[in-house]
Amino acid sequence: MNPRSLIPALALAAAAPLLAQSPAAEWGEFRGPQHNGHAPALKVGDWKRAKVRKLWDVETPSGFSSFAVAGANAYTIITGETDGNVGEVLVCLEAKSGRKLWQQPLTLISKYDGGGDAGTPDNKGGDGPRSTPVVHGGKVYAIDANLGVFCFDAISGKPQWKRDVMKENAGVQIKWQNAASPLIDGQVLMLCGGGSGQALLGLDKDSGKVLWKGEDDKMTHATPILADIHGVHQAIFFTQKGLVGVVPQNGEVLWRAEFPFKVSTAASPVVFEDIVYCSAGYGVGAGAFKIAKKGSALSAEALWRRENECFNHWSTPVVKDGYLYGMFSFKEYGKGPLACVDIRTGKDVWKEEGFGPGQVILSGDQIVALSDKGELVIVEASSEAYRELKREDVLKGKVWSYPVLAYNHLFARSTEQGVCLEIQ
Repeated sequence: MNPRSLIPALALAAAAPLLAQSPAAEWGEFRGPQHNGHAPALKVGDWKRAKVRKLWDVETPSGFSSFAVAGANAYTIITGETDGNVGEVLVCLEAKSGRKLWQQPLTLISKYDGGGDAGTPDNKGGDGPRSTPVVHGGKVYAIDANLGVFCFDAISGKPQWKRDVMKENAGVQIKWQNAASPLIDGQVLMLCGGGSGQALLGLDKDSGKVLWKGEDDKMTHATPILADIHGVHQAIFFTQKGLVGVVPQNGEVLWRAEFPFKVSTAASPVVFEDIVYCSAGYGVGAGAFKIAKKGSALSAEALWRRENECFNHWSTPVVKDGYLYGMFSFKEYGKGPLACVDIRTGKDVWKEEGFGPGQVILSGDQIVALSDKGELVIVEASSEAYRELKREDVLKGKVWSYPVLAYNHLFARSTEQGVCLEIQ
């Protein structure tokens, strides 16, 4: 599919009210402005009577990159052709219409290691880009499959800088290539992927120059997060050694917690108060650590562990009032449950089958879930029981990407199409 032909198949936006452009309503970071999948409540009076209207529909060929929505535009990474060569392409769409404004090629890659073509027998295929771009301070940042880090002007698409971590920082590639997204805090763009002594990298977001580097951790597919624990602001990486909290400005290690690695770790850590939760597939399972502070020092102590169960394959759950809500399964395509788990004990609270390895976000008191077959399901974020409020089929293709709530509209994509939805 040539991204030059990326044209809205459905253009209803002309008749719809303009999308509100308040910065507070944007979703420019991976998993939202707070990096935790949380968003304000959708303005819906009665979910049982709510109507889901598709404002636009565009082709988004292959891959599992989610949308980043800011500055009235939506960005994602697709598979496309550049001068006859197949590779990853960053595209910018107008948020209110889906009209393509610009595109920029990233890495040339026609075949990944494999794995992304899995799925139910009738919903396989679509392997492609896995990382999500980030919009910050009028720029859009992307990390491609081969650890190229890019910065473009968010409005014009003009290249600002590029860094090749594989060549410039002795990068160590992993199976299925990079899937992690950039993490930006202040002036620093953080990622994992460098070689010995520079595995964790902090780059100047305006120039791409290395501000700090350190550690020997090998990368995983998990995107790092920002959190404040005991009043200490930190970035938390989920590497092949386990969890590591660092100071974003200089990379100083604050604490470590060992956690096993097998084949792939892809879900990000989740923080609730002083608890950090993590999970991986391939027989690893889940666990949680309690972070303690003594003087100025932080330390991590194992709180609970469920080996070879409570899997988050690549679907990071959200947490509300001490309960995790998310897709807990491993290779149960089309069948895996949406579940509620107590983050303090690791005990299952409830499960509802039939979601597969889709994704969730938290909108006020509702879970916005996308199943791997493209069903939008609204569920109460309640530990009492599974209570479904709304269900509608909104996407064709395979959905391993996160829904995005921006400007009181839902943006979502699959291996085939991207949509903007209005719910009233």
